[in-house]
Amino acid sequence: MMNPEVKISQPVTKEFSIKAIFPVILALITGMLLVMLDSTIMNVAIPQLEKTFATSLKTIQWPITGYTLALSVVIPLAGWFSDKFTAKRVFLASIVLFTMGSVLCSLAKSPTELIIFRVIQGLGGGMIAPIGMAMSFKIAPPDKRGSIMGLLGLPMLIAPVLGPVLSGWLLEYASWHWIFLINVPIGVIAMIVGIKFLPVTEKGKKVNLDIWGVILSPLAFSSLVFGVHRGGVDGWGDKYTLITLMFAIITLTLFIFVELRQKEPLLELRSFRSFEFSKGMILTWINQFALFGSILLIPLFLQLVRGFSSFESGLMVIPQAIISFVGMIIGGKLFDKYGARLPVFSGLVLLSTGLFLLTRLQNDTNVYVMISYLAIMGLGQGLSTMQLGTHVLKAAPKDLISRVTPLTASAQQIIGSFAVAIMSGLLTSNIASHKSQPNIGGVAGFHDTFLISMALALCGMVISLFLRKQKN
Repeated sequence: MMNPEVKISQPVTKEFSIKAIFPVILALITGMLLVMLDSTIMNVAIPQLEKTFATSLKTIQWPITGYTLALSVVIPLAGWFSDKFTAKRVFLASIVLFTMGSVLCSLAKSPTELIIFRVIQGLGGGMIAPIGMAMSFKIAPPDKRGSIMGLLGLPMLIAPVLGPVLSGWLLEYASWHWIFLINVPIGVIAMIVGIKFLPVTEKGKKVNLDIWGVILSPLAFSSLVFGVHRGGVDGWGDKYTLITLMFAIITLTLFIFVELRQKEPLLELRSFRSFEFSKGMILTWINQFALFGSILLIPLFLQLVRGFSSFESGLMVIPQAIISFVGMIIGGKLFDKYGARLPVFSGLVLLSTGLFLLTRLQNDTNVYVMISYLAIMGLGQGLSTMQLGTHVLKAAPKDLISRVTPLTASAQQIIGSFAVAIMSGLLTSNIASHKSQPNIGGVAGFHDTFLISMALALCGMVISLFLRKQKN
C-alpha cells in the first residue's frame, strides 16, 4: 500500500517568460526604429534643404520619393533573401547598408547626390521591418504572440512622434547634416545588439528565385507608389500620373497572375485564399488609411491653424504615443486571451471617438483638451493596430511566414502612400471649398477631412465584429 505522505514527482514544464527573449526583441526594435525614424525625420527639414541646396520644393521632395520607391522595390525580396542567406544575416546586412547610406546623405553636396544616397538608404531599410516581424513571430509561442507583437509595435509609435521633434531640434541647434548622422549611433547599437542576441533559427536553404516575380514586383510596386505620389502633387488628371498608374495596374495584374502559378513565389499571394487572412488584411488597410490620415492632419492643424512650430507640434503628440504603447500592451494581453475581435473593436471605437472629437477643434481650443483628444486616439491605435497584424500572420500558412511579411509590408507601403496623397488632396479641396468663410474656413476644411477618417474607422469597427479567434 502506498504511503499517503509520499508524493509522486511530476515533470515540471518551464513557463515561458518574455524576459527570456527580450534581448532578441530589443535587437529587432532597435533595427526597426532606425528605419521608421528616418521615414519621418526628413519631412520637417524640407524648407531648410530647399534653401541649403538653392533648389525648388518639387526637386527637394525627390529624396523622400526616391527613399519610398527604394523601399517598395526591395520589400518583396525580403522573404527570398532571408530564406537563402538566413534572416539574421540579411537583417544585419540591411542595417549596415542603411547606416552607410545615412553617412553618405550627410555628405551630399547637391540634390542629385542626396536623391541617390537616399535610394541607397531605402534599399538597406526595406527588408528590416518584414524580416523583423517574421523573426519575432517565429520565436514567440503561439499563446504569447499578441504580447510580443505589441512590444514590436513600439517603433511604429515612437518614430512618427520622435522624428519631427528630433528633426526640429537638430535643425535649430545643430545642422541639417545631423538628421542623417543621428542614424549612425543607432545603427551601431542595432548592429552590436543584433550580432549578440539575434538567433540563427535556420540555415540558408536552396530556394529557387522567382525571376518573373523579381522583374515584375519592382516595376509594379515602384510605379504604383510613384503614380500615387505624383497624383498627390500634380493632380490625378496629370498625363504622366495617368500613364504611370496604368503601367502600374498592368504590371501588378501580370505579377499577381505569375505569382499564383509559381511553386515558390516571391510573395505568398495564395494566403488570400484564407477568408480570415483576407478579412484581416482589408481591415488592416482601412485602419491604416484612417490612422495615416490623422497622423498627417494633426501636425498640419497644429502648425497651420494654431501656429505651433514643428518642434512644439511634435511635443504635443508625445502623450498620444505614450498612451498608444499602454494600449499595445493591454491589447496584446487581450489578444492572447480572447483573440483579435475584442481589442480591435474596442480600439476602433476609441479611434472613431477621437476622430469625432477632432472635428470639434477650434482656433482657441484649450491645449490640454486637444491632448486629451489625441490620447483617446492613441489608446485606440494601440489596442487595434498590432493586434490586427498578429491576426493576419496567424491566419497565414505557418511555413510561409517569411514570404507573408513582405506581402503585408508591401501592401502597407502602398496603402500608406495612397493615404498621404489622398488625404492631402482632400484637405486642400476641403479648405478651398470653405474660402468664403475667412475666419473659420481653414478649420472647417480640417473638420471635413477628419470626418472622412472617422467614417473609415467606423467601417473598420463594423468589419472587426466578424473576426474570429484562431487556434494556436
